[in-house]
Amino acid sequence: MRIEDLFKLENTEREYKHSVIINFYYGYQELDELHNLESKLRILLFDKGIGELDGHEINIDGSDGTLFLYGNNAEELYKTIEPILLNTPFMKKAEVYLRFGDMRDTSAPEIDFILQ
Repeated sequence: MRIEDLFKLENTEREYKHSVIINFYYGYQELDELHNLESKLRILLFDKGIGELDGHEINIDGSDGTLFLYGNNAEELYKTIEPILLNTPFMKKAEVYLRFGDMRDTSAPEIDFILQ
């Protein structure tokens, strides 16, 4: 894969319905570790073609953060990224939230759990 492939217009026009939101304690001042994780996730999701990492939010002090991922199947998306998350120290005890439907659908099923 080339870096240009990650930014092709066809990859950004998809409208995904399911989401995986991950809240975590980061604990670093620099964002290098977070950017390394994001790079791994973006490449994996691109190669598998099952979703995308939309980005992150992080507190200015580097304490808490959130990752936002979207795809057509929240369970498949999570199972794909789980091995990477489990090998990332700052993801220990992260809160994972899976939503099985559009954010506008108030009846969409949801589950959440703590990453061990």
